[in-house]
Amino acid sequence: MTIKKNIPAVPVEQRASECLAQPASADPSKAALKTTRRDFLKAGGMLSMSSLMGTAALMTQSDEAKAAIEWAEHFQKNYRLMTDAEKAEARARLERRYSQEYGKQVTVDTSGPQPGVLMGYALNIRKCIGCRRCVHACVAENNQSRGTRPGEKIEWIQVLRMERGKFEQGKMDHGYPEGLGIQVGGNAYTPAGQVLEGQYHYNPEKVPEQDATYMPIACMQCEKPPCVKVCPVRTTYREADGPVVIDYNWCIGCRMCMGACPYWARRINLTNPVLPKEEMNPVTHYLGNRPRMRGVVEKCHWCLQRTRHDRYPACVEVCPVGARKFGNLLDPESEVSKILERKNVFRLKAELNTFPKFFYFYD
Repeated sequence: MTIKKNIPAVPVEQRASECLAQPASADPSKAALKTTRRDFLKAGGMLSMSSLMGTAALMTQSDEAKAAIEWAEHFQKNYRLMTDAEKAEARARLERRYSQEYGKQVTVDTSGPQPGVLMGYALNIRKCIGCRRCVHACVAENNQSRGTRPGEKIEWIQVLRMERGKFEQGKMDHGYPEGLGIQVGGNAYTPAGQVLEGQYHYNPEKVPEQDATYMPIACMQCEKPPCVKVCPVRTTYREADGPVVIDYNWCIGCRMCMGACPYWARRINLTNPVLPKEEMNPVTHYLGNRPRMRGVVEKCHWCLQRTRHDRYPACVEVCPVGARKFGNLLDPESEVSKILERKNVFRLKAELNTFPKFFYFYD
């Protein structure tokens, strides 16, 4: 959509002073961007520094981005600060753009947290067979980039494969080439201590493999998320019903949240996301699985487009052995609550006091 503006006549003296204050650009479109941004910031002088940083980041996105952001999106508020009318306007704008871009009717849900609900997740590591159907279902449901070149393939879930009963001093001395494992000790900012071997690029003919244990890892939806604390523009935050979400329009791609997360749960789109039109899931949520753009961070959000409408996350539905459980932690009769009460339960890296709402258990 092209927005036309009637530009009033400006006295010669004023034009001359503006030319001295601001170097001329060879690209008229860039000059228009600078003028518009300056006028916008002048009108919104009470904006916080975080708002300015978010606006600047959005304004400088490359023209080569697959999903070109409209002018209205450049200057829209942080999602948490929007009124219901502003959310409805943003929703309608995105639905029009996505429907046109992908050639199908796309819906963008903006439903908020349900009262009396605190989502919780439990996973039986004794039952997990390492089939990674959860990974593929998550990619398909949540419109993750699925290219083949470096940086184009994004998966929110990683299933670690660990061999039972083996300890090799050489690997402890020189580290693990996988660069991923279960960390013991340290904190969210300075990894320390022993790292046990964990491979997530495995491809056996059959699962489960003999003498192998599998441990899926994704966002833990912490009650005290360190990623939220370090975000300079407050684009990521915890919703009242539990999930930690991201407002993609405000993400500046600084990756500070990725460094702060102790669970390797966040991914960044370093390239234009690859999402074929025929594979795009048209049922989306504004804070969830709507198409992302290059330069923004993304993560698991427990399928908000499903869970806020009384459906299980895609990974729970697809698990062939029923290892994944999901429910309301505030409901004592929910399956998750009963697991916490009756099973042997632990949280990953509990010593960090992030209080994950993702629990592991075994019989």
